[in-house]
Amino acid sequence: MHLEHLDGQIALINTAINDRIDNDPDLREQKRLMKSIDGVSDGTTATLLAELGSPLRFDSARQLAAFCGLNPRLQESGIYRGKSTISRTGSGRLRAALYMPALSAMAYNPVIKAMKVRLAERGKTGRLAVCAAMRKLLHIIYGVLKSGQPFDPIRALAR
Repeated sequence: MHLEHLDGQIALINTAINDRIDNDPDLREQKRLMKSIDGVSDGTTATLLAELGSPLRFDSARQLAAFCGLNPRLQESGIYRGKSTISRTGSGRLRAALYMPALSAMAYNPVIKAMKVRLAERGKTGRLAVCAAMRKLLHIIYGVLKSGQPFDPIRALAR
């Protein structure tokens, strides 16, 4: 009984979020552009729009990735030379919102799938590939929003 009530509340909140996005022409257009990317869902677009405001406020996709904590950080100290990791200085909610879409994109998005294959050929781990896919997905989202054009995998693969 209590779970049914909570499910109803979640459905109401999701409806309110979608109505808010659909009633604003700018948010509706950004959602349409983001959803043209394989792996990006309604939930992902809502979270990104809520957490970022306008992604176009950043001068570059690299700045956006750094804001999300997906920029590389070298682990060094004295003579110790470690490996690079992501900085995790940004919003954990953004990284969490990009995790499942990145996994989906690794399977279905031809651009990210090709990147995953290249990383595997170089002997990189699955975890590193997921972080790289999250960053690449963020770059694609930024590019789609900046250009105002839906995602075109053929054009993206040509780069």
